[in-house]
Amino acid sequence: MGELTDKIKGNINEAIGNVKEAIGNHNNDADMAAEGKAQQAEGKGEQFKGKVKGALGDDI
Repeated sequence: MGELTDKIKGNINEAIGNVKEAIGNHNNDADMAAEGKAQQAEGKGEQFKGKVKGALGDDI
């Protein structure tokens, strides 16, 4: 995947994770809230990977 694809995928995962966390907190569902936090972290990782690819080139 390219830089832009990783960044977009990361943004989407972070947004979905944020919604899951909010729903989990609202419904007192600790599992869903934790799942949302994990998905947000995954999204941040994908965004970082996209930034690295942008700095080093998409060939990595």
